[in-house]
Amino acid sequence: MTIDLTAGRPQPADSTSTAAAALRELASCPVHLRTDPGYDESRLAWNRAVEQRPAAVAKPRTAHDVSRLVRLAAELGLRIAPQSTGHNAGPLAQRGLDDVVIVRTGALSSVTIDSVRRIARVGGGTIWDPAVTAAAEHGLAALHGSSPDVGIAGYSLGGGIGWYARQLGLAANHVTAAEVVIGDGTIVRADADHDPELLWALRGGGGSFGVVTALEFSLFEIPSAYAGLMVFDISRAEEVLRRWSTWAVEAPDQVTASFRVLHLPPLPDLPAFLEGRSVVVIDGAVLASDDRADRILAGLRSLKPELDTFLRVPAASLTRLHMDPEGSGSGISGTAMIRELPEAGIDAFLSAVGDRTSTSLMMGELRQLGGALSHPADGGGAVSHFDGQFLAFGGGPVMSPEVALQVGADAAAFTRALAPWTGGRTYLNFVEDAVDTRQGYDELTWRRLSGIRSAVDPNGVFAANHQVPRLYEDGRPSR
Repeated sequence: MTIDLTAGRPQPADSTSTAAAALRELASCPVHLRTDPGYDESRLAWNRAVEQRPAAVAKPRTAHDVSRLVRLAAELGLRIAPQSTGHNAGPLAQRGLDDVVIVRTGALSSVTIDSVRRIARVGGGTIWDPAVTAAAEHGLAALHGSSPDVGIAGYSLGGGIGWYARQLGLAANHVTAAEVVIGDGTIVRADADHDPELLWALRGGGGSFGVVTALEFSLFEIPSAYAGLMVFDISRAEEVLRRWSTWAVEAPDQVTASFRVLHLPPLPDLPAFLEGRSVVVIDGAVLASDDRADRILAGLRSLKPELDTFLRVPAASLTRLHMDPEGSGSGISGTAMIRELPEAGIDAFLSAVGDRTSTSLMMGELRQLGGALSHPADGGGAVSHFDGQFLAFGGGPVMSPEVALQVGADAAAFTRALAPWTGGRTYLNFVEDAVDTRQGYDELTWRRLSGIRSAVDPNGVFAANHQVPRLYEDGRPSR
């Protein structure tokens, strides 16, 4: 059946509704339209503060379902935006979803471990928890993030900073292959021997190049790690941050850690001694023997934290070390790449989130960079390293429109306070607002990414959180 609509062009609202209805009739999987009872639940982002109202929401069960959706969308003048969990959806929603079909890839959830080759293959909608658990059964570990319910594909395509990052680098650089539906609906394999340019783009270039229906990545022989956290009262924030910031720059690559100020509400899920308190938390993992790890952490332990849980633990337990909230929530955040943190920078960080502020932010964080993250990875992708010493992130929960205004203002104030010490490329996985995507790349990488997008998506079928535009024939960027 042929649909008589102009391919690849956004349609007026009534035409878009007609196109979305036609898509549902022709698709080989469930498609929810705006008028359907299941639409409101299906359209929700992980962050409930993000309002996304796409033309439709599709739920493919196979790669062939995805292929058909992409072909139909191109014919009907609709665009496709893949989402598994819907993390980092703010930039996508802010750019407009009137002609976009969100493709929920959650049903593409599978995990296969090749323990001999030390490779995991996962479906495009798989989250970290089952993959980490499956790998651990073979004494292997993946370069997962700080939360067990983040989608592997989105995390990896954007970079991926985990607890082994300073030793082993970004997750993106250890992606070995991907099964991808490109702009004409073709299912392709991208690996070192088949379309290596597309593989390069997927390793840090984000979701502009197609719908990833399967991903393969390296695993590492890490059955356990020396990991945990230290807790201090907020009154010691300045003392602890001054020590930690120096220690973090000088520490060996074997350790990856973070520093956080947490302003915790009186929630029953929290341990009693943390309810309603403001505290400082240092957490991290050391890939070394117990004796070596003790020596690495000695300078922090000399501060005498009120709680110290660092010890030898199974590697699989690290997915919940950071205590990131699981399940959906509502929040607003800000982030910045910090090239260095001198005395004045420490003062600025604490002025925004420390014990002498009335901020609405629940958390202000500094993630330790350096090590393997500070130099290009051999055979790396579009993102293979960072120029800064720290990655800053601050955010707070949103319970009402009034609270949202205050949290948004405080998140902006947090990043402004650190502006004198920012530099280098932006880590787009942490950016929850629509920005110029080229902030995440150097100029040569940017142009290469745009060229690859032009090749695999010449009609602009795909919409991404942080969009890489196609090139016109004269080299200027397009949508």
